[in-house]
Amino acid sequence: MQPQPVIAVLAGAQPVEGLAALERQAEVRVTDAAGLPEALAGADILYLWDFFADGVRQAWPAAGSLQWIHVPAAGVEKLLFPELVASDVVLTNARGLFDRPMAEHVLGAMLHFAKDLGRAAAQRQQKQWRRYATTDLAGASVLVAGTGSIGRCTARLLTAVGMRVQGLGRTARTGDPDFGTIHASADFAAVVGTFDYVVLAAPLTPATRGMLGRGVLVAMKPTAVLVNVGRGALADEAALEEALRNGTLAGAALDVFETEPLPGNSGLWELDNVLITPHLSGDARKQLPALAEQFADNLAAWKAGRPLMNVVDKELGFVAS
Repeated sequence: MQPQPVIAVLAGAQPVEGLAALERQAEVRVTDAAGLPEALAGADILYLWDFFADGVRQAWPAAGSLQWIHVPAAGVEKLLFPELVASDVVLTNARGLFDRPMAEHVLGAMLHFAKDLGRAAAQRQQKQWRRYATTDLAGASVLVAGTGSIGRCTARLLTAVGMRVQGLGRTARTGDPDFGTIHASADFAAVVGTFDYVVLAAPLTPATRGMLGRGVLVAMKPTAVLVNVGRGALADEAALEEALRNGTLAGAALDVFETEPLPGNSGLWELDNVLITPHLSGDARKQLPALAEQFADNLAAWKAGRPLMNVVDKELGFVAS
């Protein structure tokens, strides 16, 4: 009889969804970061239920039996330390489950600026009835940096409301079913000046870190709005704050930051042209049952010797299409 696999589960404040079902088909060791080295000893699988937690690299010397790590999140940059990348351990993520919530968040952020909902909220606080002009999203142009599943779902939703969407990816091409035209990331500064909205939805890799730097910010329309749902480090945060203060950029909706939680002394808190949300665009809480089901399906595949879904290319830092 085939022995049951051993799964180390790195848990957090949120209860592990589907734990009872896992315990019927595996030896499950639920732990926090402090107990991870002990839980990893002899474990076949590491399930990072608390995908924001640290500690995997520190516990790596105990992971001699590990074959597979699953992260119920889209971004995996925290795990791509050299020892893991060089190993035979397979890394999978939750590609596909956050696409629609994040696309809706992007649309909502754009509506916030187009309809000046921040002004409406402020006027309500003052009990003021003052009409003001707004703009339409239909006909506005959007550049989505990141042409993976999140970027594509975003492009389809924005296209459905009448926006003109193009993409930014590793290589330039035309005739794409979702973006039409995709520009090369190297040409970011050269093309960004024609767009009304710029969306950052790329994974954080060495190639994308700081992709929205001073050169790109200076090249953007002064009336443009940035929406970042990718990772905070995709943008030069100091340069972004400066652009928002001096009018180089009209506004920004930021769901992710270089340091999270965003420190109280960050100047971004002071800016009226910034919408700040606490890394919630993926609506992870609502997605918990789906995340658990995705892992269970992958576990069934692993036990049956079938290929795993959503295998991350550890050199690239994302699931290659």
